[in-house]
Amino acid sequence: MSDYILEIRKKIGSMPLVVSVAGCLIIDDQNRVLLQRRTDNQQWSHPGGAVELGETVEGTVKREVYEETGLKVQDLKFFNIYSGESQHYTYPNGDEVYFVNVIYFCNNYKGVPFVNDQESTELKFCEIESLPELAPTSKEIIADLKVYLNS
Repeated sequence: MSDYILEIRKKIGSMPLVVSVAGCLIIDDQNRVLLQRRTDNQQWSHPGGAVELGETVEGTVKREVYEETGLKVQDLKFFNIYSGESQHYTYPNGDEVYFVNVIYFCNNYKGVPFVNDQESTELKFCEIESLPELAPTSKEIIADLKVYLNS
């Protein structure tokens, strides 16, 4: 979690907070999506995270993907923005958030994915028709990806 959000949490506690986040749907040459198993709930999600003060959304995507997977994404394509109840989440410590989640799509990247931070325990490319248990805030996003890839 960003230092900025941690500082806000010191002032407001666990009450709901609107948080701008950005993520990336990384697709390999076999049309599989890269997912990470999160450490906070053991569920699977696309790479992404909070926008830092002064950072662009695309900058956030590139930074977060690199921090979480070791990959350098290129040729990002805007996918969609998600907000509202589908992006409501309560962390195990009780902190409550409503994400405004800007999602990009990428099938051009450099590197080999590896767990590169404390937020995930595993990374894998998954067949879109055979997905593991998704984190609640990823379900609508991945459902839209499935429609996109099958169209």
